Amino acid sequence: MTAGTTRLAAHNKTRVAYFHDEGVGNYHYGERHPMKPHRLTLTNHLVLQYGLHEKMEIFQPRRATDDEILNFHSSDYVDFLKSVTPDNVEKYEKLFQQFNVGDDCPIFDGIYDFCQRYAGASIEASRKLIANGADICINWSGGLHHAKKSEASGFCYVNDIVLGTLELLRYFPRVLYVDIDIHHGDGVQEAFYSTDRVMTVSFHKYNGDFFPGTGHIDEVGSSLGKYYSVNVPLRDGIDDDAYVWLFKEVIDAVIDTFQPSAIVLQCGADSLGCDRLGCFNLSIQAHGQCVQIIKNFNIPLMVVGGGGYTVRNVARCWTYETSVLVDTELDDNLPPNEYRDFFKPDYKLHPHLKGRVENQNDQKYLMKVRERVMEQLRYLDAAPSIQMQEIPPDIQGFLDGEQEQREAEEDSERGKEKRSTGRVVHGSEWYENDYDNEAEAHDSSWSSQPMDIDDD
Repeated sequence: MTAGTTRLAAHNKTRVAYFHDEGVGNYHYGERHPMKPHRLTLTNHLVLQYGLHEKMEIFQPRRATDDEILNFHSSDYVDFLKSVTPDNVEKYEKLFQQFNVGDDCPIFDGIYDFCQRYAGASIEASRKLIANGADICINWSGGLHHAKKSEASGFCYVNDIVLGTLELLRYFPRVLYVDIDIHHGDGVQEAFYSTDRVMTVSFHKYNGDFFPGTGHIDEVGSSLGKYYSVNVPLRDGIDDDAYVWLFKEVIDAVIDTFQPSAIVLQCGADSLGCDRLGCFNLSIQAHGQCVQIIKNFNIPLMVVGGGGYTVRNVARCWTYETSVLVDTELDDNLPPNEYRDFFKPDYKLHPHLKGRVENQNDQKYLMKVRERVMEQLRYLDAAPSIQMQEIPPDIQGFLDGEQEQREAEEDSERGKEKRSTGRVVHGSEWYENDYDNEAEAHDSSWSSQPMDIDDD
């Protein structure tokens, strides 16, 4: 696929760029591992079969360089990822605990190459927005939001979202990160926890035990970034109406307060009903409605993927959301394609995914969550005024410098923030093959009782 060969139709006012590396779906975490990069191939195939590529500019992104990955990740961790292979694991086994690799984050053939591909696409997408070459940039291979500076986590090795956001901060004063994955966007929150130039907003399941164990509503940021981390903890079984209502309430208030100059939207599809590792009741249409809400603000936007472990539904969801971003309605009957067997028995774009898990989010609980978020945002009188200056190449160091300055001013505030840093092992329902066509609802033993929102 040659970059830039397809141009937007003249009547389409929204310029959309689509970044897809044709080899990114060819990696394998392992036969019984729930993460299947092949879902990216299925997604791209549906996008093409629906003709959506005709509404976008298509790019084959270059791979991220070592130096680009080192803008966030530590050198010893990057060296480890570059060096370790399934054939030499014994040589590096003593480092597995340090870098948190193992069952959830296995060593597989081409692991660093895989990271370079999906991270490179997010970096290129960010630069496209900076250059005003597009209004919206899409990278479904990105969104690996759990990766930390010096360790892997939750199937994620390199945090492309952080790398892309750091690029955006070279030009845009304020970046809003929104996460609709069922799991808390902990890696992104942690990276920007002490700066007011990035506001992170995560909608996720939280009960203290569900992976990654973070995302309590009291995690609000620290130092310069105090109140700039927004967490929206949800219980099992939330449905379309409740989720979309709460999403719009929160996002409207966040954008009115923070006034972002760019947005990064993580569209993890494990928040859909019937996902292997999920426990919500969202339809593809409702998931896409959240994308539409963000798009309607007409703010430069980077859209990335994330979780999603019922492969056929991930491909359906991200194809539908691509259509939302290019303002195109799609036929519910899937077009003929070589992966047709993945979508049996209905062969529809919008299968029935709702009602498999009891909804534990009553109106009282949702109103309390909303009130707590609004209370947090009231601490921010207005968007932070950024003195724009030339930012040094070490942009993470630049943000660290901001933190040190604020810490010197706010010694008395230290220690007041509550933040969970412990690693919690999550439950995973392993399955038998790549087709993954027989998703089952989770039983109640998967999670403990949802947490209560404190009054204070």
